[in-house]
Amino acid sequence: MSAFRAALRLSRRDALRAKGRSALIMVMIGLPVLVISTLLTGLATGDVSKREGLTRTLGTADAQIATTEYRGPIRQDVSGVFKEAKGTPKSTRPWTQAEVGALIDARLIPLNHGSVMVNLPNGEDVAGVTEVDLRDPMTRGMRPLLQGRFPAAPDEVAVTPAMLGADVRLGGPMSVLAERRQVRVVGVVAYPYHALQREVVSLPGTLLRDKGDGHGTGWLADAPAPVGWDQVRRLNASGLRVESRAVIEDPPAVPRLYPAYSGRDVDLVIAAAVAGVLVIVETVLLAGPAFAVGLRRRRRELAVIAAHGGSPAHLKLIVLADGLVLGGIATPAGAALGIAAAIAPAPLVREMIGGYGPPDVPWLQILGVVLLGTATGVIAALVPAVQAARQSPARVLAGREARVMARDRAGHPVLGLLLIAAGLAGCALGLMSERRLIMICVVPFVLGLVAVTPWLVRATGRLAARLPLPLRLSVRDASRHRVRTASAVAAVMAATMGAITLGIGAESQYTVRKENTWAVEPTGTLVIRGNGLDDREWARVRAAAEKALPGVPLVSGQRAVTEKGEEASLHLRAPFEACRDFCHGAVFNLPVGDARLLALLQGRVDPVAAAALAEGKAIVFQPGAVRDGKVRVGLSLDRRDLEIPAVEARPAQPKQAGALIPATALRAAGLKISERTLYAAHRPADPATLAAQIGAAHRDAYVRVENGYDDYPAGVLWLALGLAVVLVLGGTFAATGLAVADMRRDLDTVSAVGAPPRVRRLIVAAQAGYIAGLGALVGAVAGSVTGITLAWLLTRSRVPRPGAPGDFQFELGTPLIAVPWVFCAVVVLGLPLLAAAVAGLVTRTRPAPARRLA
Repeated sequence: MSAFRAALRLSRRDALRAKGRSALIMVMIGLPVLVISTLLTGLATGDVSKREGLTRTLGTADAQIATTEYRGPIRQDVSGVFKEAKGTPKSTRPWTQAEVGALIDARLIPLNHGSVMVNLPNGEDVAGVTEVDLRDPMTRGMRPLLQGRFPAAPDEVAVTPAMLGADVRLGGPMSVLAERRQVRVVGVVAYPYHALQREVVSLPGTLLRDKGDGHGTGWLADAPAPVGWDQVRRLNASGLRVESRAVIEDPPAVPRLYPAYSGRDVDLVIAAAVAGVLVIVETVLLAGPAFAVGLRRRRRELAVIAAHGGSPAHLKLIVLADGLVLGGIATPAGAALGIAAAIAPAPLVREMIGGYGPPDVPWLQILGVVLLGTATGVIAALVPAVQAARQSPARVLAGREARVMARDRAGHPVLGLLLIAAGLAGCALGLMSERRLIMICVVPFVLGLVAVTPWLVRATGRLAARLPLPLRLSVRDASRHRVRTASAVAAVMAATMGAITLGIGAESQYTVRKENTWAVEPTGTLVIRGNGLDDREWARVRAAAEKALPGVPLVSGQRAVTEKGEEASLHLRAPFEACRDFCHGAVFNLPVGDARLLALLQGRVDPVAAAALAEGKAIVFQPGAVRDGKVRVGLSLDRRDLEIPAVEARPAQPKQAGALIPATALRAAGLKISERTLYAAHRPADPATLAAQIGAAHRDAYVRVENGYDDYPAGVLWLALGLAVVLVLGGTFAATGLAVADMRRDLDTVSAVGAPPRVRRLIVAAQAGYIAGLGALVGAVAGSVTGITLAWLLTRSRVPRPGAPGDFQFELGTPLIAVPWVFCAVVVLGLPLLAAAVAGLVTRTRPAPARRLA
């Protein structure tokens, strides 16, 4: 025990003496702990549990009671999920508050949930609705007031901040599209723990008038005593679903009605285990060279200890204590910073991503990460500890320290190749049968590459004779010290492999989504549309468009109106067989127009298609949608289908679908036709300004530019590149620092024989470039394999199988592999060049004075 304490004291003193190296090792060990702690705390905080969301759900009430479509026994679990009992009859007879009050001794106030279609800053969209009187003390804390006041009249509402914009503002009107009515916004309320939630709060009966059938109607209950599980079960017997505060805070031992899919938990455990192994491997590979640098600097100190009676075991213990001391400091600090990084920006995170609950730290998991990180530090110091035990104290004290040469071991390449082959075989089998096998087989694949790396270093070292002097010296030195070089090369390889894998996966997923995204209009088409406008209001919108777009030809588009005066959305009903090349069976918002609109949709003048349109035939752009010379078109409001004579034609772009419907066919079906859309083959320079000019004419008019699918995964690529930069440069510079220490005499000899300072810089730069370049090259090859595997899993989606019955109607489609070439070039070529340039620039060109040997 005394030797262990002495080793800890020596390690602490050395860590304080070499602050730069110690800080580098602590960052390498603590950074993974910081990242994992941040993720664990962020996931736990972001998951708002039922207990944490009680105030948001119940306010100060004891329970929330909701009706179901059943008037008989149901079963529910603690979370409120319910299931009808066998033979329970359905009933649409509305519940009354008196009926519910007869079943529970409590004060009740109505509470309804639903959704409506409203005009939002980004156009029409769905917003959630909660109907409750927020002035009642029972609702305190449900929706805290931020501005204005709570609704007090049937035509007043409060909204969450996410709904505020040009069309929705405090004190102004808001259009509810489904009922074609307006309400006034009198307050802004917060949705606890979810800043991006779009919700409208009103008095009961204001917006959700369809809740009178009893399905979805509910009440908040303020009972004289807590509502226990027995009382919940009695209410379930009448068909009422209950969320009780007492039950959620102290849940009984009741099984869940729908147990969670156990396979998902198994996948998470496997993924966590694989990620943990890979993080340990990467950390050891990064920190190992840094510990080796420390060993080079402490050789004389360790030799003095050995000369005074220290055994090889004592020397090994001292170096292992370095890993324990630095890891023991770095991991708690990383965990603390990770927890702070997840909790401190909670308001900002809610503004950016929405849902983020109160602080929740998974202490047991964090403790496991800290212990694992500390063990990783000790493992990283293991190889330098063995080297310290093997050094010769006499030679070190005489200034003739022996360089530890790597011994060839024929088994290592063979073992590595076997592990690589096993990993590849497992991935291939996983693609055909079991995806979990792919996650598991990544570990032997990476370990096999690490085992093969020393052999690759030796093989490339044979090319040194054909290289210029700086490169020849660097490559030969790297080959002589294969243990040191291989560790850094493997670390760079793993980082590059991860970056390339993420890049190929993200690029492939983006490409397949773009390929499967179809549009009615050609890309770049400007669309100006009005919803629910009369002729006079539309005339103002058209005049504003002509003023804002001088000289731009505007093509008219019509909308169908039912006998009740409601606008009907037209959608194409394609046969099942037509879905093979098109991912949806229906295309919505079909355009209605004349030959000018047909020319815009086709990008040319097609006399045959124009003649068919003039005859009252629909022009269909989706192959296979026309059957027996007709096409089926559905009406969204009337819920009926029209069969219209149709012909197929070629659109302007391959990824167009849908059809152009002639106005005469709709008039024959009893629909009225009015111009409510303008098209232009023009991409505005500033769409936001144009939208503001059109919106000034009427709030229910909006502007859209068809851009296709343009959600490029730039964030994923930047994240992968950032991690690669940190890991590649960190591993390269640690190994280069060790190489400079080993090559000090060679560098001094080169300077002594008259070489200019730039040669010394070139030698060090070549050492860094060789390590980073070899690791990046191997990582690119390995990342291509794992990237293709990931892309295969992400893009091999289910596609329709024509003529197959039941569950056999779908089959796995052909995967799509896309490579982000610029990103890969930056990672594989740019990072090694950057590492070489930085290493050459920071190299000291003045030789150190040599010690005279006896």
